Amino acid sequence: MNEVEAVKTKDDIHMVSRLLEKHGSSDYRDIWELGINAALRISDLLSLKFSDVEGLEVLNLVEGKTKKVRSIKLNSKAQEIIQRRRNDNPADVWLFQAKGNRARSSEKAIDRSTVARKFKEIGEIIGVQLGTHSMRKTRGYAMWSDGVPIEVVCKVLNHSTPAVTMRYIGIEKQDIHQSYDDYVL
Repeated sequence: MNEVEAVKTKDDIHMVSRLLEKHGSSDYRDIWELGINAALRISDLLSLKFSDVEGLEVLNLVEGKTKKVRSIKLNSKAQEIIQRRRNDNPADVWLFQAKGNRARSSEKAIDRSTVARKFKEIGEIIGVQLGTHSMRKTRGYAMWSDGVPIEVVCKVLNHSTPAVTMRYIGIEKQDIHQSYDDYVL
């Protein structure tokens, strides 16, 4: 399995959104943006139904991978995405419902592999190893680079230790070296 990266600048984060919509659809853009804002794994994100999230400020769920309980504050951007998707798709059951011919006959969520392919395609355009984990990694890296303590980032991502979080979000030697220039005392 290829290692995927965080998108490390806000301009690039917004560029990924624009490219996902341009080369895919608003569905992929919304998956990207909600994934970044909620810091959910793709499997948990794609398993959400409108009935799970509508009208909520805090989403409580059991993670599929870890079976840990998570409480996620749905920020204004997340709530905006959910409301827009409901307005645009009033008959859908799934927050990210598949729209293909085969999917029409039965209500299904968008498939993880479909999202992974689209993310990889956009990653090739911008020169980043982009995948479905990139959403969580991007949120974690953005928080850390804005000065949020690594322990808080660790809790947001539901990791067991800050060391796991540092590896996960891709804090690299160049980031550590930059700190010597940033903090001349």
